[in-house]
Amino acid sequence: MASSFSRLIQGVWRLADPKLCIASTVPMVVSTAMAYKALGYIDIYWLFLSFFGVYLIETGKNAINEVVDYKSGVDRFVTPDKRTPFSGGKKTIVDGLLTVEETKIIALVTMLAAAAIGLYIAIAREPMVLWIGIAGFLISIFYSLPPFKFCYRGLGEFAIGLTYGPLVVSGTYLVQTHTVNLEILLLSLMIGFLIANVVWINQYPDYEADARGNKRNWVVRLGKEKGIVVYILLYVLAYLSLLIAVFFTGNPLLLIALLSAPIAKRSVDVAKKYYDDIARLVEANAKTIQVYQMTGLTLTAAILIG
Repeated sequence: MASSFSRLIQGVWRLADPKLCIASTVPMVVSTAMAYKALGYIDIYWLFLSFFGVYLIETGKNAINEVVDYKSGVDRFVTPDKRTPFSGGKKTIVDGLLTVEETKIIALVTMLAAAAIGLYIAIAREPMVLWIGIAGFLISIFYSLPPFKFCYRGLGEFAIGLTYGPLVVSGTYLVQTHTVNLEILLLSLMIGFLIANVVWINQYPDYEADARGNKRNWVVRLGKEKGIVVYILLYVLAYLSLLIAVFFTGNPLLLIALLSAPIAKRSVDVAKKYYDDIARLVEANAKTIQVYQMTGLTLTAAILIG
């Protein structure tokens, strides 16, 4: 009994994946800094509920994706030589930490809890956040599930970019300030492009497994070599959106986010050279995440200082 409970806890923990919760933490921290700058204070209670609700949705999305990828064979097709910290989903079912049925229950519970929190925030705090919440909720469900299956049909990167960029950033800001402005939307674009790039490069270790499991993301559709062109383009769009944000906001301090550019260049150099060598490509995977993290940190600092 104790061992089963321990296994279940380990499985839930891996699904929640605290080390990768940075995906949702970065946009929420940047947005919170913007709200603090606008108001001069932050309502901790509503901030906690916002963070917790987003984390629950993220865990639920991961659980749904685990079930779908396991049943399609994608997770099972990832060979040992291609398994990296960035490949093969969370591996909870493949590694025997959770059964398919347990994972379905976790998905249902976390999604229902997230929906309850979102509805409570909309009723008690800010009605307009309901529409952002519904959009994020539906994207998370249909990221893997039919009839849309975004990540199987070449829309996964867009769905992730939209969710962790404009939706999470504007939603967190809206809960605190009851409004959304151009500056928050422009900054959300950079975050969206960068998290989409994290997803993009992380599809390389799973390339063969995804192709075999008919997971037709754009890396599979384009091929590894051509996919690097899009990887570079997403970086260009991210930094271009930063320059546009500086122009419209008149805050030159935002340019300190360019400190991540050398790391981005290194990740591109590695990806161009080792796109077909997974063991060496891991450096590009890691550095793409570092770019995302550093951008969030520097944007937050620029907002608070400026």
